[in-house]
Parts: sequence; structure tokens; C-alpha cells
Amino acid sequence: MKVRAKIAVATVSGKAYYKLVNELKSRNIPFLSLVPGEPIPQSVGVVLTTESEKSLINHRQILVYNAEEDPSNVINEALRIIMSKNFYEELIIGVDPGKTFGVAILADGKILRREEFSSMEKAIDIIFVELKNNPSKIQKIRIGKGVPDLAEEIAHRLEVSLPENVVIEMVDETGTSTLKNMGFKRKLSNADSAIKIASKKGEKRLKGALVDETER
Repeated sequence: MKVRAKIAVATVSGKAYYKLVNELKSRNIPFLSLVPGEPIPQSVGVVLTTESEKSLINHRQILVYNAEEDPSNVINEALRIIMSKNFYEELIIGVDPGKTFGVAILADGKILRREEFSSMEKAIDIIFVELKNNPSKIQKIRIGKGVPDLAEEIAHRLEVSLPENVVIEMVDETGTSTLKNMGFKRKLSNADSAIKIASKKGEKRLKGALVDETER
């Protein structure tokens, strides 16, 4: 059964279209491509376009995208609109530390974003940005423990600045790094592993409770 697209991309700007469509495809979000001025199906809940083409769009919900910016923010806003939510019930951020840092953002079970970063600093920055840009009742960060030293370091650096309501969980990475397909195992990217980590319940970390082995 074909899923009706609730998001439309209406622009003839090659750069804007390319960036928006790539972001939508990377998240497996159905969308409809339109030329500005074309009739818009009633099933469409929000239209993405550019500032110069906005006047050509006849729709109650229009989001303007600047092609020089990261498309993830406008896509996140579009998702909130079609889900009829001003905020989410639960936002979970999965982190897979390693040579690259995979980060996945899940809101009420839907993937908002998945990306890999070359440094811990960049991963931490995006975590704070996503917490701010996606208001939710419950906010959790789940960190994979595959590389214990890195997992501990990123958890410690996050908890220093996180609001009290944000919960950090340390997750066993068993089963999060490979995908079984037709009897074969395929290694997942760090970003895809971060999705699995976000979906797996971990052990709650008490803020500041770094275990001192000498006290055991």
C-alpha cells in the first residue's frame, strides 16, 4: 500500500531541492515534488519552498528554506507540523562513540536525524542543539559502551552542562553494530548503530557518580 506523502517540496532551485530531498530520503520520509504554482493535494500537510517562491504557493502551512543552511531544522519543523505536535512526548538521542561519533535523534519513535561526526566536540554540540530545537516532556541520551573510555568521557562532558531533567543511560552495544539480512551479518555505520542504541534501554547514570574503584 502506497503511503500518501504529507510533505511537499515545491521549488525549482536546484541547490535547495537537492539538500531538502537528500535529507528527506536519508530519513525515509515520504515526500511529493512539485513545481511552485502547481495544485497541492489535500493530503499534504506542509510545503517546503524558498523565500523567492513562497508567493507562488497556495497552502495553509508553508516553511521557507534557505539553501545555505542545514536542512535538518526545517525538516524537523515539518515533521512536528504533520504530527500535530508543538512538542514531543519523548526525545531520545543515541550516541555511538568510536573513530567517528554516530548520533541519532528519535522523537516519539520517529527518526529525526542521524549523522556521523569526526570529533567528540562536534557530536556534543549537535546534541545540545537538538535538545534545544526539539521540545519534549522526556529527554534521554543513550550512549553506547562499546569503547568504555570514550563513552565515559562523553557522558561526563555532557552531564556538566545538561539540565537536571535530561537522563543519561549507558547502553550495552551487543546487537547494535550489525544487521542480519538473509542469514548474513552486515556492519552498520556509526549513525545507524546510534539509532539502535537510542532504541535500546540502558543503565541510568547518576550525574557526577563516576565510580572510584579504590572505594570498592
